[in-house]
Amino acid sequence: MNQMRHLTFVFTILFAAFLTVILYLINTGQDNPLFKLVRETPYGDKIGHFVLFGLLTLALNLCLKMRSISALGIRWPIGSLIVFLVVTIEEGSQHFMITRSFDLNDWFANVLGIIVFSLFPRKRKDRS
Repeated sequence: MNQMRHLTFVFTILFAAFLTVILYLINTGQDNPLFKLVRETPYGDKIGHFVLFGLLTLALNLCLKMRSISALGIRWPIGSLIVFLVVTIEEGSQHFMITRSFDLNDWFANVLGIIVFSLFPRKRKDRS
C-alpha cells in the first residue's frame, strides 16, 4: 500500500506540473496540437476543464488520504478545497491578462469537475 501512495504522490506532482505548463503556454499566447484538438472538439474546452481539474482533485485528495475539515455542517476534503482555491484564483486572474479572457463557464466546469471527482474516493471508502 505504501508503494501505491508513492505512485499517487508522483502522479499528482507530475500532473500538476503538466497543468502548469499548459497554463504557461496559454497565458503566453502559445499554441500546440493539444489546444487545436480541444478547439475542434465540441465543448472541448469545458470537457478539458472538467476532466483536468477533476483529476487533479482526485489525485490530491488521495495523496492527502481524503483528509477533510468540517465547516457549515459539511465535511470538505482538503484537496478539493485547495484545487477550488487555485482554479478560482487562476480563472479570476484571466480578467487582467491580455492573452486570456475570463469565462465564468470555465470556472463552473472546473467546480463541477472538483465536485464529481471528490466523490470517487468516498464511494471507494464506503465500499470497504
